[in-house]
Amino acid sequence: MPQPDQDQKVIAAVSDGIGSLTLNRPSSINALDHDMVGLMVESLNAWADDPQIRAVLVSGAGPRGLCAGGDIVAIHRDAAALAGTDDAAATASGSAEFWRDEYRLNADIAEYPKPYIALMDGIVMGGGVGISAHANTRVVTDRTRLAMPEVGIGLVPDVGGTWLLAHVPDQLGTYVALTSAPLDGADAIACGVADHYMPAEQLDAFRAALAAGTVEQALADFAVTPPTSKLAAQREWIAAAFAADSVREIVANCRAAGHDDVADTIESKSPTALSVTLAALRAAAGESSLREALVREYRTSVRCLQHPDLAEGIRAQVIDKDRTPTWQPSTLAEVGADTVAGFAAPLAADLELTY
Repeated sequence: MPQPDQDQKVIAAVSDGIGSLTLNRPSSINALDHDMVGLMVESLNAWADDPQIRAVLVSGAGPRGLCAGGDIVAIHRDAAALAGTDDAAATASGSAEFWRDEYRLNADIAEYPKPYIALMDGIVMGGGVGISAHANTRVVTDRTRLAMPEVGIGLVPDVGGTWLLAHVPDQLGTYVALTSAPLDGADAIACGVADHYMPAEQLDAFRAALAAGTVEQALADFAVTPPTSKLAAQREWIAAAFAADSVREIVANCRAAGHDDVADTIESKSPTALSVTLAALRAAAGESSLREALVREYRTSVRCLQHPDLAEGIRAQVIDKDRTPTWQPSTLAEVGADTVAGFAAPLAADLELTY
């Protein structure tokens, strides 16, 4: 068998009936770009109907994690150019083209006809969640750090993130979305965004077991009972505080419950992104499918490109790293209901995400 090209951004290989996809940009913690999405789609489509492939295994190269999200520098470039423009300009951007194909990939992963095993080891953020947490077989480890940190850069959770988090019981998903709090492996299982827990040191042995036998037997041999989830242990106060209908009320509830640190964390994020995110979570709870949620998320992402907070948030957190974004508006009280509703309003028919 020819050896895979180590310069490939995604290394696709087949051995012993397992199709392996390795995200191969370790210097950027395997951040996704448009080419990588295309490479994943190509392999997954080919393997779906190949009788020689009995399962797919997705992992990240290097020691740091599966995937740290999307190409944030490219998104910053588009957001800086598109702030204040219209839907047509935003949907014609490279970022919107990337999102269209990425979201379609997320939907296809959720419906993949064979075992799709995502090794959610190390950092799993943003787009990394999209290619793993919709899988039918999700493995976390003692090194997992999973997060949807979008509100901290003026973006709203996407890649089906609002769908996933809206269905987490006791408002734990709302907490995760509004605080950007990272989940460890035990938390991820407690929140229902992962299925199996194993020590990271066992991953190589697990891979060997997949090659030698069935997926079910490999999981039975190496998955263990996860530790107690620290997040789930807080479910009582979180359920009460985060059930409110506005972010302002949630912040007030956190302070009343003695969790000023959580309230301060929320208030450091983009007021607009926070408000739109809460509305998105409530909408997702009533939607019929991930595909429906992704159509709404695409609308919202396109509108984020047109809002100044996205370019400013990425500038402050990633480009200049001064961690002092100037949000517009600067307070939750200034974010109007019409503004929030506009983020999820339908696009023109020819601009919508289609499948």
